[in-house]
Amino acid sequence: MATSSEHCAFVLLAEFDIDRGAQLTYQFPQPLGTDEGLLANLMLPDGAERQLEDWTIFFLNQTPFNQIAPVLALEDTPSTGPDESTGELLYVLNLVRTKHDSSKRRGAEVKAMAICTRHSFMQIFKPVLLMALDDYFANPSQECLTRLFDAINAMDISHAPSLTRDEKLIMRITERKDLFMEKFTPIQNIPLSNASTTSVNKRPSQGNAHVSQKDTVMMLSGASESSSSVEGPKPRSQHTSRSRADSLKSHQSESEGQRGRRSIDSASTSSHIRAGRDGRDDTSIPAVPVLDASSRMPKDTHFYQTSIVYSGHTLPIKMPLSTFPEEVGDYSLITLITTFTPPNTVISGPSHPHLHTNGPLTNPIILLFNALITGKRIIFLGYQRPAGQVASVVLAACALGSGCGAILRGFIARAFPYATLTNREEWENVPGYIAGVTNPIFEQAGAWDVLCDIGNGRIVVHRDIHISCPVQPLPVVGAPGSILVRTGTLRGEAPPGIVGEEEAGRSSSQINVHGKVDAGGRADSMDNIFMEDIVSAISYHFGESLVRARFTEYVLRFVRLVARYEEDYLGSTKSGFPTSSFMISVDGHAHLGSGLIFTDEMSAAKELAINANRIEGWRRTKMYEYYCQDFQNAVATKAIQGFDLTHQLVRLKTVKNLHDAEVELIMRTLVENVQTYDQVVELLALLPQYLGGLLPITFGLFHQQESIRNYTVDLLTVLRSFPIGVHFLQGLNHFHRYSFVRQAHSREAKLFRDQNALLSPPISNMTSWTPSNRSESSLGNGS
Repeated sequence: MATSSEHCAFVLLAEFDIDRGAQLTYQFPQPLGTDEGLLANLMLPDGAERQLEDWTIFFLNQTPFNQIAPVLALEDTPSTGPDESTGELLYVLNLVRTKHDSSKRRGAEVKAMAICTRHSFMQIFKPVLLMALDDYFANPSQECLTRLFDAINAMDISHAPSLTRDEKLIMRITERKDLFMEKFTPIQNIPLSNASTTSVNKRPSQGNAHVSQKDTVMMLSGASESSSSVEGPKPRSQHTSRSRADSLKSHQSESEGQRGRRSIDSASTSSHIRAGRDGRDDTSIPAVPVLDASSRMPKDTHFYQTSIVYSGHTLPIKMPLSTFPEEVGDYSLITLITTFTPPNTVISGPSHPHLHTNGPLTNPIILLFNALITGKRIIFLGYQRPAGQVASVVLAACALGSGCGAILRGFIARAFPYATLTNREEWENVPGYIAGVTNPIFEQAGAWDVLCDIGNGRIVVHRDIHISCPVQPLPVVGAPGSILVRTGTLRGEAPPGIVGEEEAGRSSSQINVHGKVDAGGRADSMDNIFMEDIVSAISYHFGESLVRARFTEYVLRFVRLVARYEEDYLGSTKSGFPTSSFMISVDGHAHLGSGLIFTDEMSAAKELAINANRIEGWRRTKMYEYYCQDFQNAVATKAIQGFDLTHQLVRLKTVKNLHDAEVELIMRTLVENVQTYDQVVELLALLPQYLGGLLPITFGLFHQQESIRNYTVDLLTVLRSFPIGVHFLQGLNHFHRYSFVRQAHSREAKLFRDQNALLSPPISNMTSWTPSNRSESSLGNGS
């Protein structure tokens, strides 16, 4: 992992003095060069003496008032924050503890210790920080800070894998503990079959496909060869000793008598190794990383296992590998949702078009999401609550708005997980701040737009919100430059939480045919159905990972909707693909569609009208500018180029009665553009297992057209060339897996017959054949 070796930049120690208040006692290894009183008050939150232990989080180098200026400059690292003028963001994890002691004045002593780190997953340092503060209570000296500083910076993560965005998306939505196992262990370069190394822009030749199908047929007999999907190379004799007839016979008997067999075992990397050794020149074939079976495997590849040694104690550390910069700490969306879910939550205050997208029936979580993306000033109040609980809710809200860090950015830059009265004027002047407080005075005197009370779950919209956040008039459809008429009917991409076209039509019926929103709202609106689905999943004890994935989908669909809105109202878009449908031109050339998919144009107009105000609110924020930059960068640098991949997969997944020509073009385009590892990962990131995985692709195995079936087999063969593709193939049901193997075998047999017909000499008439004197028949031993 490419990261700074300095995991801990500073260690701070603060104490509460009954005469002087909160005091910053130590700063190691040097003073930060910022307001010491501010740091002390952040480390010793209000009411800390009422809590035996509490955790708080705050940031440095975030805004001009909390910039650090140490005498000795920190290690030079490029700025990763949205504002290039500020230094690299430092995350501060603080532990405050109260120890009751009758010998002390007021009967207790309160101390806090904090570490400043560049890692957003700061929760991994909690165990060592606990030990260090205990150490300081027993022996209060700067030596404790020095030991903590040295221990953290001695932690070794140099061999931790650095995952790409698509790899993170795949990892975070699966519970398998062996994903990307090959990235954790020493590797050896082994030749890869030609099927997986074909040129990106060229479909595999029949010869290469033949080699791949030979490997595919091995799945018929490889169910008992290994218990792992990624295995080391086996002896050559194991591969060559069994004939194809024996393999087929073994598979037939096994499929009849054993339902729970492994079907894609020999589809591992080792099958390519064995195939590559069957008479082919390995020197001309690129290499693929293969696991070293003798190395130690991680127990869970979601984390990198390392350790911190402090005062002779070795503390195991599990560093998460799939987090994004907008995800800080161990937040919980489930806690945020359950805190602000009806009937416990009551929304009060005036209605605002940016916030109340479903009138008075707007779900509280959706209102909070709307406030986050439109840049409203938000306060989370936790009166007589631990400051750590308030900070966790703030960080969860930031993740909610950003799509769990995978879609949008710019939330952490304006977040203050714990804020105090000390520097109130500074952070209240940050546009669209997201602050957590414990002092109830902010409700009456604070300059906020939306207040969320953690204690009783109520949400209050400020009475003067129309003054602080005036609503701009919406663009008029039909204005110069706008798109008036669209051709083609787009079906199938139902909003999150809605299944099928009937629900889509029902949820969008709250608007009349002219696209005007029903001011009274509807209980069965799209957003309400989505939230009912989320709450139901939580009640059935689905995990945090699923909830995060659903909100990532929700935010992704929102930004794709914005692109359609800009096209219809403004004439063009820079935040997404232009909207078009599949069409065949006069000269016979077919063109794939792109953009968001709706049931029909009427439902598109209705949904755009519902979301128009919050879209306009978002378009006036820095987050929108950041997203446009990110989208343009992604289009220029992503592995799969030239078409809207999401659009094609949604068409395959949800649209009924797709034209055969469109299906064929989609599958051919996928085969031609999914060849390398990065392209495979980008495709699989859009096919999460909890939504069916590869099912939209494997339905092509049963299409009536042979060409579409062949394209599907070609694509699955490429996926099988990589360990991550094998994992996804193993997620298919037995029927789809067997269909893949059967068709691969059939294609190989046909190719084999065709080659023999071209290469073998003509066979004479069997009736004129005379056996030799050495044949069994001539010796009288024939039957």
